[in-house]
Amino acid sequence: MSQEARVQAFVSAFESLRAEVEKIIVGHREIITHVLTAMFAGGHVLLEGVPGLGKTLLIKTLAEGLELSFSRIQFTPDLMPADIVGTNIIVEDAEGRKHFQFQHGPIFAHILLADEINRATPKTQSALLEGMQEGAVTVGGASRPLPAPFFVLATQNPIEMEGTYPLPEAQLDRFLFKLRVRYPAIEELNAIIDRTTQAHAVTVRRVMNGPTVLGFRELIREVPIASHVRELASAIVMATHPQWAQAPEATRRYVRYGASPRGAQALVLGAKVRALAEGRYNVSAEDITQLAAPALRHRIILNFEGEAEGVDTDTLIGQIVESAAAAAVQAKEPFLR
Repeated sequence: MSQEARVQAFVSAFESLRAEVEKIIVGHREIITHVLTAMFAGGHVLLEGVPGLGKTLLIKTLAEGLELSFSRIQFTPDLMPADIVGTNIIVEDAEGRKHFQFQHGPIFAHILLADEINRATPKTQSALLEGMQEGAVTVGGASRPLPAPFFVLATQNPIEMEGTYPLPEAQLDRFLFKLRVRYPAIEELNAIIDRTTQAHAVTVRRVMNGPTVLGFRELIREVPIASHVRELASAIVMATHPQWAQAPEATRRYVRYGASPRGAQALVLGAKVRALAEGRYNVSAEDITQLAAPALRHRIILNFEGEAEGVDTDTLIGQIVESAAAAAVQAKEPFLR
């Protein structure tokens, strides 16, 4: 298959999968697009929003549109690591001999929904870390690979903080994107009422399997990126660090710690998916800037002044992007075309 045909196949598959999800989910088109972008980029997603906005339904609908195994974990304060990864149990064979047999936990699925992930203790949350980063878990001294592709979608409530355990920075950094799910507009709310209070049922068609997703992931990494666009991504990430000589004033004033190199990786991989989904086999500066907020909002830690003044991280990222773009123009480098 030619490269152009592979690109067109990806565009068609991306649109088909998004259309299947939108059969159930009203609005949230940007959220759906970003979730699909992260999946094809090979990363994980954290969705933040108050209850009732369709976060869990979105994830379940996505799983229905894929020929992949799906598992859900409802995180609670008494959940233990073994409840996620599994454990060795003693079994007896036909001859009466006993031996250990590994009982797989729910993490052994292609798509894992970690519902209300901040309800569990840090010890239990850490059970996901190895799987999210390495695609394998270690139990009883043995490393066990997880199914490929492996995609974690976690949800959390930003308002109800009683009895929750905020995710540590090391775990947040494992998520490619953090997405904020907002309230629907009144037209969308009317459509939600119509779809969910009537008798007709909607069937989601399976449009893709595991090997297809893995094949598209390989295609994504083959997408070229020009040096000046790559440097723009690096400049945006470096501008989140107050210690950097060229950091904007807003960063120096409000930021304690900036984004890690994973932030730059998330920007570039997400931009490659965005470009390919639009039928382009090259990454533009707009692809980078449009994904700055979901890729960096959970990787920037505000200082005391930023917290006290209630600085919005997305607004801060917008200022950082503008600063990096302005610096590029001043340097007469063709970051933006």
